[in-house]
Amino acid sequence: MAEEKRQFPTEVIDLPSKGYFYPEGHPLSSGQVELKYMTAREEDILTSVNLIEKGLAIDKLLASLIVNKDINIKDILIGDKNAIMIAARVLGYGKDYVIEYQGEDVTIDLTSLKDKEVDLSKSKKGKNEFPFTLPNSKRNITFKILTWGDDDLIEKELEALEKLGAEVKSEMTTRLKRRITSVDGNTEQSYINNFVDNEFLSVDSLSFRQYVEDITPDIDMNYTFTSIIGDEKEIVVPMTTQFFWPSTRK
Repeated sequence: MAEEKRQFPTEVIDLPSKGYFYPEGHPLSSGQVELKYMTAREEDILTSVNLIEKGLAIDKLLASLIVNKDINIKDILIGDKNAIMIAARVLGYGKDYVIEYQGEDVTIDLTSLKDKEVDLSKSKKGKNEFPFTLPNSKRNITFKILTWGDDDLIEKELEALEKLGAEVKSEMTTRLKRRITSVDGNTEQSYINNFVDNEFLSVDSLSFRQYVEDITPDIDMNYTFTSIIGDEKEIVVPMTTQFFWPSTRK
């Protein structure tokens, strides 16, 4: 492995989770991941029509860039995935990311994006499960931080529902069902599904989602810039097709 690493330059990236929620011994429990610089091989991945049409280009790209092949990309927490994507973009095409916002070009310095402030000391290291008591109904639930694999499964389920002609895009409830791991001690998926569909009060759902947002490690994607007329504005950095395909921007 050491000989292989010397064949290309690499960078060690700090993860927003600091490895806190991966099991002991997991290659990401160190809180870091080593990425190699992008080469023509990775650009082949990015321009593969077949991979793009299947929605697999980014998966294949990041799997290629991560040096430790023992890491299953589906195990990566979504916040850590975001950090890896930003680092890969910087290593591949530089720190400047140009977008169009309200008719003007905005150059975002991706290296200025920082981790969200999350108090990890209140969480149990090595365990991706958290308790929460719903403030209105007083029911006790446990939940997890979603992984890259969870996100993929959610997207596939939503696509399947759309093909079946579902009138309502049930993205919120689908994510809740994937996130919640037990309700009042019951871990059966059918029980959790019924709770989300029929018993989860909206006031409790809002409190729960706010709590999840507060404790989830991620990159703070808010970016402040000065417009051409001198106004200070804040935007959420978009990860559109031009994020990894900057040459396609007109």
